[in-house]
Amino acid sequence: MAAMKTITFGLIAAALVASCAMAADDKDGWISMFDGKTLNGWKANERPESWTVRDGCITGDGEASHLFWMVREGENLEFKAEVKIGHMGNSGMFFRTAFGPGFPKGYEAQVNTSHGDPVKTGSLYHFAKILEQLIPDDVWGTQHIIAQGNHIVIKVNDKVVTDFVDGKNTYTKGYCALQQHNKGSVVQFRNLMFKPLP
Repeated sequence: MAAMKTITFGLIAAALVASCAMAADDKDGWISMFDGKTLNGWKANERPESWTVRDGCITGDGEASHLFWMVREGENLEFKAEVKIGHMGNSGMFFRTAFGPGFPKGYEAQVNTSHGDPVKTGSLYHFAKILEQLIPDDVWGTQHIIAQGNHIVIKVNDKVVTDFVDGKNTYTKGYCALQQHNKGSVVQFRNLMFKPLP
């Protein structure tokens, strides 16, 4: 009976911690994009078999595909995740992007530690390049995008690495998406969060 009470108390405590975390997220305006178990709310534009949930992570492994968070579009927003990519892997976090086949039309925060493409993690692809490796292969790091009007900031491990103003205001609204660039590339995402901004 004592063991049962201990287990019950432990479950109640865990539920309280979870509810506190949920309340804090709500208070700060963050929305969790991934339940850790399923791809609910996400949709691949093509080749959905390239995306699975493994070890509590969204995993890209296979032919080129892009996985869109279809819950809501974003204009002014924050989008962040923990990401780990293997040797010679290539991926990205898209935002303000249109759903459709092929490579998305939208902004991309690059995810690349050692791929042959010289544009590395922290870059705003086609707009602002980071050419140095900021995170080693197979190591978890964070990438955090802040898009306010035509001002785009990308942080890697909480450090601002890209601070760019797009004078053409190229993309103004769209979905967030993840990239599986090519067969042989393996990428994992967890703790994906979205925050709408005024």
